[in-house]
Amino acid sequence: MIVQQSRLLLAHATPVLLAQLVSMGMMVIDTILLGHHGTEDLAAVAVGSGIYISIVFALAGILQAVAPIVAQSHGAGQHDEIAAMLQQAVWLALLLAVPGVLLLVYPHAFLSLSSIDPAVEEKTRRYLQALACGLPALLFYRTFHAFCNALGHPRPLLWISLGNTVLHGVLAAALVSGRWGGEPLGVLGCGVSNAIVSGFAMVCAVAYLRFSPALQPFRLFEDWRRPQPHQLGELLRLGLPMGCSNLIEISSFTLMALFVAPLGATALAGHRIVANLAAICYMLPLAVGIATLAQVAQAVGGSYWQRARSSIVAGLLLASGLSAAVGALLWLFGGPLTAVYTDDPAVWAVSLSLLAYVAGYQAFDAVQTIAAHALRGYRITFAPMLVHLLCFWGVGLYGGWWLAFRAVEPWGVAGFWLASLISLILASILLAGLLWQVTRSVGD
Repeated sequence: MIVQQSRLLLAHATPVLLAQLVSMGMMVIDTILLGHHGTEDLAAVAVGSGIYISIVFALAGILQAVAPIVAQSHGAGQHDEIAAMLQQAVWLALLLAVPGVLLLVYPHAFLSLSSIDPAVEEKTRRYLQALACGLPALLFYRTFHAFCNALGHPRPLLWISLGNTVLHGVLAAALVSGRWGGEPLGVLGCGVSNAIVSGFAMVCAVAYLRFSPALQPFRLFEDWRRPQPHQLGELLRLGLPMGCSNLIEISSFTLMALFVAPLGATALAGHRIVANLAAICYMLPLAVGIATLAQVAQAVGGSYWQRARSSIVAGLLLASGLSAAVGALLWLFGGPLTAVYTDDPAVWAVSLSLLAYVAGYQAFDAVQTIAAHALRGYRITFAPMLVHLLCFWGVGLYGGWWLAFRAVEPWGVAGFWLASLISLILASILLAGLLWQVTRSVGD
């Protein structure tokens, strides 16, 4: 059964992984275009994208609560409840868009955390305001994203991601440079393009929900219901800890960059290179985790407890094995990989020394990712959030700060990455132990 579940997970995770990697191409496009346009615009997108991603990850994490609920309903054959829950998730997306838009339009609380050049701050504000226009559409799409994964339909996500990236490349190139017939918009052009692309993704999502033959039995648009407090409360009960976990995880890297900044430009540049490689590597266990959540939740919904356990074992073996292989490749080819990012020998040396920590924690990161997503399949989200809080902020950030600046022999930037390695080892142990207890107690 484990072999069969591994095949199912691979079939689901592969398009999810490809879609995530393609989506990262939009950030690469912004960086390349603005790198050639102007330093202030590049700095503005660096600051603004960090704020934007933190907000989106937190809000989208709340909306991911639709995944375990829909997957369990699908596994139990309760198809009538699937449409009702999707409709309530759409209402929740609209409600969450309100604070999200306000935070983007009025980002002073974020910008005040660091001293920023006035010209860069002004460009950052305009960039975030443009992104705010597309946030409601983006949150709708993230709801659709979780819904499709819950039902085991990841392929439309890949095609929409490809369309998004191609459209963004064309629009951003025209708007940033002025090829659209007006003045060059710089970083504002990237923001406008992102907002338009979010609208495009929403239209594609609605079209798939409405016309896909595979979804017709669910009658998703029939008998549309008003917001239901009970169902919205259920989504929030599961989703708020998931959103907090996302925020803790993403902020542990964004805040790390702020703490590393006083160590100098060379240390910060080396850190950014390694952080970028780490983010790319994380897409692999994340894709397997999303697939594992769907398989486990569907099995739990149908009371197929052994199948749920087999899916978990398959997910852990698959993700940890592949991630360990990725770690080995990072270790073997670290020099050429980091050389792609920089020609500065000092920056290259820093990034190469830090890459060893990233290579070392790949398997542990995979275990904690799969365990957290499998627990979500059982609708357990609060305890994993506490583990993430303890490990990523307590051990990772605080421990990294202490090692970097307060140890008897300060480690510098390497202290943060050593603390990250320790935090992921601890998180993998705690979450795997919690998951083991859950699987032993449920269904016996």
